[in-house]
Amino acid sequence: MNVQPIFAFRMALIATLLGLLGCSHDGTQSAFNSLAPSRQDAQGMSASSNARSVVPPFDPASFVPRVDNPYFPLTPGTVYSYVSRTADGVESNQVEVTRDTKTIVGVRTTVVHDRVDLDGSLIEDTFDWYAQDGEGNVWYFGEDTKQYDHGVLVGTVGSWEAGKNGAKAGIIMLAHPQKGDEYPQEESPGVVADRARVVSLSETVTVPYGTFSGCLQTMDWTPLEPGVREFKFYARGIGTVLELTPRGGRERVELTALSRP
Repeated sequence: MNVQPIFAFRMALIATLLGLLGCSHDGTQSAFNSLAPSRQDAQGMSASSNARSVVPPFDPASFVPRVDNPYFPLTPGTVYSYVSRTADGVESNQVEVTRDTKTIVGVRTTVVHDRVDLDGSLIEDTFDWYAQDGEGNVWYFGEDTKQYDHGVLVGTVGSWEAGKNGAKAGIIMLAHPQKGDEYPQEESPGVVADRARVVSLSETVTVPYGTFSGCLQTMDWTPLEPGVREFKFYARGIGTVLELTPRGGRERVELTALSRP
């Protein structure tokens, strides 16, 4: 947002960011819908037989200055707001595409600041690093994440950086995603091992920010957390509009507001 160790600390949306080209958006405010529809669950779990591994070549010289993949655009100055109702209370998640950059393994990445509050108290503060290659694939280079309890730092679970301790950059969004495509999102031995699979390219999603059609849906998981599944929905020109965790947890993270520069 973006299945990561972040699940253990309320699943900040990492990755997670964002698009509107080609999707309908009626701007209406809807009530929070029920958790994962059973149809979506069935789609994700049945996709394994049709999965095919897609791993684009990594070439630092091929990267471009902007991230403008229609399903995962990162325009500096854009701020996304998400809300999730949990057993512990109401979580609010603000994701800001900053104007900062960070060079990692020879690639200049875009820095995204992701903050999660529980009933107004900070519980997670993360900086994520993304960059896009010349083909349009968006790569994920890691994150610096901190977890808090009533203002006290309690952990840095899930932090990693490509090029350090055996970690490699992963793919957060393919240039030309197709149903059944499967790819590594995060690779850091003993820390993260997230994977994603495209299970649909034609979903309609309603969240408080509006209704979007023609959305891409992925199923994300990690062998580090067996049984956990996360479904993410990406609208063209916006990015992540909805995340569901019907297995290993029951949470619905919805886009509520979007501010563009």
